[in-house]
Parts: sequence; structure tokens; C-alpha cells
Amino acid sequence: MAIRIPPTLGLTRPGPSNAPKITFAAKDTDVLEWNGDLLAVGVTEKDVVKDDNNNFTNSLLKKLDAVLGGLLAEASSEEDFSGKSGQAIVLRVSGLSFKRVGLFGLGQSAYSAAAFVGLGEAIAAAAQASRAVSLAVALAFSADLSDESKPDIASSIAIGIVNGIFDDNRYRSNPKATVLQSVDVLGLGSGAAMIKKLKYAQYVSSGIVFVRELVNSPANILTPGQLAAEVLNIARNYSDVLSARIFNEDEIIEMKMGSYLGVTAAATANPPKFIHLCYKPPSGCVSAKLGLVGKGITFDSGGYNLKTGANSNIETMKNDMGGAGAIFGAAKAIAEIKPLGVEIHFVVAACENMISATGMRPSDIVTAANGKTIEVNNTDAEGRLCLADALIYTCKLGVDKIIDLATLTGACIIALGPSVAGAFTPNEELASEVLSAAERSGEKLWRLPIEESYWDSMKSGVADMLNTGPSQGGAITAALFLKQFVDENVQWMHLDIAGPVWNTKKSIATGFGVSTLVEWVLKNAS
Repeated sequence: MAIRIPPTLGLTRPGPSNAPKITFAAKDTDVLEWNGDLLAVGVTEKDVVKDDNNNFTNSLLKKLDAVLGGLLAEASSEEDFSGKSGQAIVLRVSGLSFKRVGLFGLGQSAYSAAAFVGLGEAIAAAAQASRAVSLAVALAFSADLSDESKPDIASSIAIGIVNGIFDDNRYRSNPKATVLQSVDVLGLGSGAAMIKKLKYAQYVSSGIVFVRELVNSPANILTPGQLAAEVLNIARNYSDVLSARIFNEDEIIEMKMGSYLGVTAAATANPPKFIHLCYKPPSGCVSAKLGLVGKGITFDSGGYNLKTGANSNIETMKNDMGGAGAIFGAAKAIAEIKPLGVEIHFVVAACENMISATGMRPSDIVTAANGKTIEVNNTDAEGRLCLADALIYTCKLGVDKIIDLATLTGACIIALGPSVAGAFTPNEELASEVLSAAERSGEKLWRLPIEESYWDSMKSGVADMLNTGPSQGGAITAALFLKQFVDENVQWMHLDIAGPVWNTKKSIATGFGVSTLVEWVLKNAS
């Protein structure tokens, strides 16, 4: 008799979402007239330069320090604050309209989205530590910025603040609520463009928080079925632009997705769910059809090639659905923004990679939906098997372009470290689009080659291909494998997000990918 595994093994029930509810506003208020808890000022190393009398030369800091009796200059000298990236100094003050003032370093210069997202995260940490309810952000160098850049800068800071303030405490017995309620952006303008961009930041931040909650959820809670339920809930909440279809195991068999079924059908008590979420604009014609495909392994044991040893990271393998989370977080943000002229298909072959007497074995041969056969020489390279059938399915929808996101290889982390995703595409136009979107979002991508000669190492003696090659160039051969399942007339990019999807130091999800995907979609919208 089959053993029934309870859907919430361990009697765990998640508490309510602790997604921050922060109001953002752009104001022309003078910093000395702002009333609230924490006034945060972003500074470069140039801004904190002092004259021979230990006075700031920057006009904003000079004015601020004048009412503080030189306290900021004195404290910054004593604490060796020089404006370097990551440095911060926060002081409790009295007799002014704000309770605390802080300087936050940006380094030698600050003109990248990544720098401003980081600034927002640093300010959020200070706001959380001081239990600030209200916060204002100003830049000491705002006079040097172009008017066109200011809305984007404010947006990046706002996204960083939400990401930094969010604390996923749904699984704690004594959760603490986030107290920050309002953020005023000072000195960057207050027109329609600024208001629109801050609203955009809230939509993107909401998508990022959603992803982080999905990826943080343990595998005894977020099963493939529960992931599908979360997607159905998104579709219901945004039914004016989103629709969803969930395929069960019998339907997956009918679609001949043998590569996907090989991973999941016989080895787990939690059945697979093939998820197709579709965005259609609220009005107008569609000029571009896009596909976003995410790896959705809700837990990866490695199968018979079991992850073992201290460096196997099996305890973090709930994050193996980070690619799926990213595309659904982007879907949530896009449903709020409602871009015109673009149709988007979000596709995930969700399942677990577990072990049983009937599970997939090394040397088994599986057949993908396009008829290609794969000899499985490593059951821990399961994500690409699921992605293969998902890519075939998405191409059949008639899309023009596809991006797939996957926590696919440790080789990519070795190559690029924990903070940078690898980007693979044979298409120069798509490469330019996505890398530009990443730069605008502040997320870090690096394009790696698709070296066709490496495909020789993926040849099987008995099937069309192996599912893994040698350890050298493992991220490249993984991309080459996926390429076999994409139509030649479809522009395609593979993003290996194995590193940046997870903050190892804090052991939490990052929500990586959402910002870049939303920017890319808007680039393709009319």
C-alpha cells in the first residue's frame, strides 16, 4: 500500500504574508523642513570632502550640518566615514523636525541602478534598526543629476527599500511586523513622471516579495500542487489580463512530455503540475508574443545521484524553483502595469526530484515531446529535462522570443560567483535587449558563450544525447542541451540564476530576475 504523505508534513501552517505596505511620495520639501523619524542622505566620497576647518563643502551637507552645530562633520571624522560604498552613519538628534539623520555611502560615484538599489537596502536596514515609521531620502548630489535620470533613480531606491525592509516571518512563532509606513523622496522632483515611476517601483517590489515568499517556503508547504494554486490565485486576482491552465499527470502523458515525466511521474507522492499562465493586454492589438519559462523543481534531492556531503547544499534545494518564482513574480507586476501590444506566456513544468523504487535511474532513456531521446547519465541534472518539454510547448504557442530562467548549474556559480547570473543566447538582438534591461534594473548578468564544439561531449552511444557532459564548461553544455528543444525561428536566451537567486549569508531568497524581466517586457511593449 502506498504511503500517504500529508500535504503539510510536520503540521506547519504558514502565517499571513508580511509584505511591506509602504506609501512612496516624491516631494519638493526642503530637508530641514521635513518632519519624520529618519532623514537618510545618500553621499559619494566627493560629497563628504571637508575644508581646512572640518566643514563639509557639499552645499546640502553644509546646510544640514549648520543646524546640527557641526555634529555630522565631527561624527563622520571620528568614525572614519568617507562615503565608501556600504558605509553608514546614523545619529539621534534633538530640536529638529526629524529624530534621526544618516549618511549612506555610495562610493566614488553613483550612476548605476545597482548602486541605488543597494542604497535603498542600506537605508532600509537603518530604518528597521531604529523602528522608523516615516523615512525621507535625499541625495547630496541631486543638483548634478539630469532631470531624465531622476525618476529611474527614485524607482531603484524605492525597490531597494522594499527589498531591504521585507522580513519573511510567516514561519516564526512570534513574528514582528514591519513598522515603516511612508517614504518621501526629496529633491528629485515631484512631477507626473516621478509619480508614475514610484508606482512602477511598488508593482515590481510586490512581485519581488511574492517570489521571495515562494522560494523561502519549504518543500513540505510549497509542493507542485501548491505552486499551481498560487498561480491560479494570481490569475483570479488579475482576471482582466491573466488566465491560467494547469495540466495534471494524465494530460502531461497525452502531450508526450516524457523528459519531464521521467523526473517526476514515479518517484514522488506529490504529482507534477504543468502550469501555463497567459497575459493578454486589456486593449489593442498584439505586436509581440513572448515566452517566459521557469525551472520549477520544488525540491531537488538529486534522485539516485543523491546530493550528499557538506557541500551538496541539499538543505537549500527548496530554491530550485527560483526560476519559476521569478517568472510568476514578473507576471504579478506585469498584471499591475498592464503593458499594451504584448502577449506573454509564462510556462513551468513543476515537480519534485525524489527517490523511490520506481524513480528514474542513471542510464534510463526518456523521450521528449519533440521525439528526441535522452540518456540520463545523471539524475541530478533533472531541471533541464523538465525545461526541455516546457520549451517545446512554449515554442508551439507561436512566440517570437523566449527567456528561460533556471537554477541550473553549480558550474555557473563557480564561473561568476554568487551575485551574477549567466546569460546564454545565439541571438545578438535579444542579448542586447536583455542585458540592457538588466542594467536598467540593477540586476547583474554576464553573457557567456555557447561553444558549439562542446556538444560533442553530450553525445550518447545509445540515444540522441546525454543530459550532462564533463564538469568543465558545465554551464555551457547545459545551455547547449536546452538549445536542442528551441525552434530555430524563435529568439531564445537561457539565464542560469543558480547564484543570485539565494542569499547564502542570510539563507533567504532574493527575488532575482523579476526586475529584469519586467523591464524586458516593457521594452517589447508598444
